[in-house]
Amino acid sequence: MSGGKLFPVSSAYSTHNEVQLIRGGRDYFDVLIRLVNEATHSVHLQTYIFDADETGTLVADALMRAAKRGVQVYLLLDGYASQHLPEEFILQLKESGILFRWFEPVFRSRHFYVGRRLHHKLLVVDALHSMVAGVNISNRYNDMPGQKAWLDWAVYAKGEVSAELFNLCAEVWNKAGWGKKKKQQLMYEAQLHLHGDECLVRVRRNDWVRRKNQISRSYLEMFRKANSHITMMSSYFLPGAPFRRNLAHAAKRGVVIKVITAGTSDISMAKHAERYLYRWMFRNNIQLYEYQPNVLHGKLSTYDGKFVTIGSYNINNISAYASIELNLDVQHAGFAAQAEQALEEIIKNDCVQITEKEFEKHNTLIKRIWQRLCYEMIRLIFFLFTFYFRQRS
Repeated sequence: MSGGKLFPVSSAYSTHNEVQLIRGGRDYFDVLIRLVNEATHSVHLQTYIFDADETGTLVADALMRAAKRGVQVYLLLDGYASQHLPEEFILQLKESGILFRWFEPVFRSRHFYVGRRLHHKLLVVDALHSMVAGVNISNRYNDMPGQKAWLDWAVYAKGEVSAELFNLCAEVWNKAGWGKKKKQQLMYEAQLHLHGDECLVRVRRNDWVRRKNQISRSYLEMFRKANSHITMMSSYFLPGAPFRRNLAHAAKRGVVIKVITAGTSDISMAKHAERYLYRWMFRNNIQLYEYQPNVLHGKLSTYDGKFVTIGSYNINNISAYASIELNLDVQHAGFAAQAEQALEEIIKNDCVQITEKEFEKHNTLIKRIWQRLCYEMIRLIFFLFTFYFRQRS
C-alpha cells in the first residue's frame, strides 16, 4: 500500500475516527469475518491464542479466501500460547498464500524473556478498519451450540487510528521471527481516511523491553483525574502497589469505584489470590461485583462518562511488566456512555455484589489461609516472570 500519508505510531490522540463497542462471542466473530471478507488490500491478524477448532477453522477459512483473491494476509501468533497449532493446519494456511510467522517460539527464539509474550489481539484491514480486543481465536471465546462465550470485549475503529495500527502491525511483524530467515518488509505508509465526527482515540502499548508502559500510565491517569466514578472490569484483578495506592487516593476523594471480577475463573489459584485482596478493597470503600454466568475474560474500564480504555491489558504485574499488551483509549461521551451502560447492565443482571459482611461470613480461617498462600504464590510467579524487565527499568 503506497501513496498515502505517513501516519506513525504515537502516544497522541487522533481525531477522525468512528468507534463501536463489541461484545465477545458471536458478535465479535461476525464482525471479524465480515471485515476479512471485505478486505481489498491487506489483512493483519496478530493474536495470543489461535486454536484449530471450529472457531479457528472459521477464521482461517476467511483468511485463506482473502489470500487467494490477492489480499496480502499477515498472521502473527504467539509462539507459546499457540504452539499446539497442528503443522498441517499451518501448512494449509501458507499454501493459500498467507504470510505466517511466530512471535518468539519458545525453544527457537533469539531471546529468552520469561513472561514476554505477544498478548495483544489485533485485526487491521486495509489500514482503515481495526479491532482491538481481549478475544482470542478459540471456541471458548465464541458462542457455540450449548455453550456461551467467555465474557470479553473489543472496540471496532474506523479512521486515522486504524492507519496507526497498520504501522504498528508492520513494526511488530518485522521484529518477529527467528534465525536467519529473511524478513518480509512492509511499507510503513497507509492511506489516511478523514471522515466522520471527531472522536479522540489513541493507541496504548505495554512492552517493558521496548520501554513502553503507556497502558499502565492510562490507568494511573484515570485514577488521578476521576471526579465522580470509575468502573473497571478485569479478568485477573491483582493490582500492584502503584495501582492500589492511586485507587485508594481516588476513593478518599469521594470517587465511587466499582470493580467487576470473575466469579468463576479459568485459573483457580489466581481467583483465590484475588479474593485475598478483597479485604483491602473493602477497607477502601471499593464496590465489588463477581460475574456469575461463566468465565469473565474482559478488560474494560471507564470513568466520569468521558473515557474508556479497552484491549488485552489485565490489571496485574504480568501485563504491567512482562507481556506485550495493546489497548485503545477513547475520549468520546457517546462511546463512554455505551460502555458504562453495558457494564451497569452486567452488574445488575449478571453479578453478585460481594459485601464485607457476606464475604467474612462465608470465608473460614482455612479459606483465608489458602487465599493468602495463593496470593503469595502468585506474587512469586509474577516476580519471576517480571524480574528481568524490572532490572532494566
